[in-house]
Amino acid sequence: MSRRTPALIAAAVLLPLALTACSTPETSTGAQGRPEASAKSDGFPYTVTNCGVTTTYKAPPRRVVTMNQHVTEIMLELGLAKSLVGTAYLDDKVLPKYAKDYASVPVIAKEYPSYEQVLATDPDFVYGGYASAFAAGDGRGREALKKSGIETRLNTESCAKADTPMETLYEEIREVGRTFGVTDRAEAWIKQAKADNAATAEKLKDLKPLPVFVYDSGDKTAFTAGGKGIGNELIKRAGGTNIFADLDKSFGDASWENVVARKPEAIVIYDYGSTTVEQKKKRLLTDPALAGIPAIKNKRFAVMPLSDAVLGVRVPAAVEKLAAQLHPAATTP
Repeated sequence: MSRRTPALIAAAVLLPLALTACSTPETSTGAQGRPEASAKSDGFPYTVTNCGVTTTYKAPPRRVVTMNQHVTEIMLELGLAKSLVGTAYLDDKVLPKYAKDYASVPVIAKEYPSYEQVLATDPDFVYGGYASAFAAGDGRGREALKKSGIETRLNTESCAKADTPMETLYEEIREVGRTFGVTDRAEAWIKQAKADNAATAEKLKDLKPLPVFVYDSGDKTAFTAGGKGIGNELIKRAGGTNIFADLDKSFGDASWENVVARKPEAIVIYDYGSTTVEQKKKRLLTDPALAGIPAIKNKRFAVMPLSDAVLGVRVPAAVEKLAAQLHPAATTP
């Protein structure tokens, strides 16, 4: 799938966009003809290493292109819509709270833009959600963009090695906030996210985890969520146990024989793309080989938009929404 390399619910945590950002730096004209912020910006220079690439920012980036929905929504949540000169690649609709700001940003490609389409926006920064956003073979490699004077960031779910996905999310928000000089907004979001996660955990603390199988897609094999990444963390925090947590990646293929052998009691369907949730349910319910699975016998399904199941600002709300589907009695007020 072009939207991710094999790696890789209704409302994200609300934050007042009225939170104040750092003062706007003075500008001058840079070598590329773009506005260039003064090195006197508060908190700068700032050096960060992201997925093996070390960058020193003298001031916040001013002309940004985002590729993939979850990173676009991070920028919008942090009140940075005015920094966006282009965006690309939605898996589904942006949350209603972001709709007005999103509508103000030019969509430069339905999926990934070409190198030339990126350059046409005259950006000084490109933020990608999946490793495929910076596919060198398509001319969008981070090194190639750097040679054109464009700094880059890759969402760290694509390169994180530690098995602490929620902490990885907090650090992603913290580093993006720091890069754009809106540290206060980032820290406020993290504080609220931690509180929301704690509240969900309290509701589920006495429950036995439910064995869960994630069905993303697939026919001959099942493309599913593995033990790495935020997808597995979502299941765990929502009161489930991912039956393929031993798969050492965020996403991967599993045999249907293994799905049957591991006897999931609930199936989480990822909703995105041209194949509908109902079509996915039909494929599972009409497969004779799966008829003995408890989740199929009881028709026990939960549904998550794909954009809820990746490293972005939807995650805390997605945990709560998935918990409500897996354990409705425990989560109903």
